[in-house]
Amino acid sequence: MSTRNLFFVLIAGLAPVVMPAVAHAADMASGYQESSGAYDWSGIYGGGHVGVSNDGFPNPFSSKTGWSLGGQVGANFQSGMFVYGAEMDASFSNGTRHNIANGAQLERNFDAAAKARAGVALDRTLVYGTAGYGVTKFTPKSNVSSGDNWEGGILLGAGVEQAISDKVSGKIEYNHVDYGKVRSTVGGVKQADELGSNTLKAGLNYRF
Repeated sequence: MSTRNLFFVLIAGLAPVVMPAVAHAADMASGYQESSGAYDWSGIYGGGHVGVSNDGFPNPFSSKTGWSLGGQVGANFQSGMFVYGAEMDASFSNGTRHNIANGAQLERNFDAAAKARAGVALDRTLVYGTAGYGVTKFTPKSNVSSGDNWEGGILLGAGVEQAISDKVSGKIEYNHVDYGKVRSTVGGVKQADELGSNTLKAGLNYRF
């Protein structure tokens, strides 16, 4: 198991320990939420998203930019103005290409992530940052004879979510993932390229 995949496993293993403590802290602040009358972001949610992704800025008019479609599930806890929680998402990607040596390319076909979220609620508007671990499936293109691999790396991002009703909210989120050195073989020559992705998503969430 690679170091990066081990890091992902450790995050998943710590989640059952950390989340009950976070939930306890949220319970202690519930009285504040009831008295303030502000919108309550706490609870379990699920939803879907669409996005554009590139190794640079996710310009939808670039030939290397691909479209993605997927979903997410998560949980929010609120203490006063502060909202924190965890989220997992996954999406299918089409056409997101990364240039490597000699005009060759690797294409991303599937992305997934486990991440923590924390931010500030301005009543019905939530401004937040996110950090976690993202994985992707690379597929060789052009004259690449290997590189059909799963790769992973640290994810950092930020977003804004707006409550549309008591249960439904819409969001815009940016994520950057650094995959480190991705190995492939181009024209019979083995190589390693530093690759990363930049993704801009728009989505809807429903709180249960």
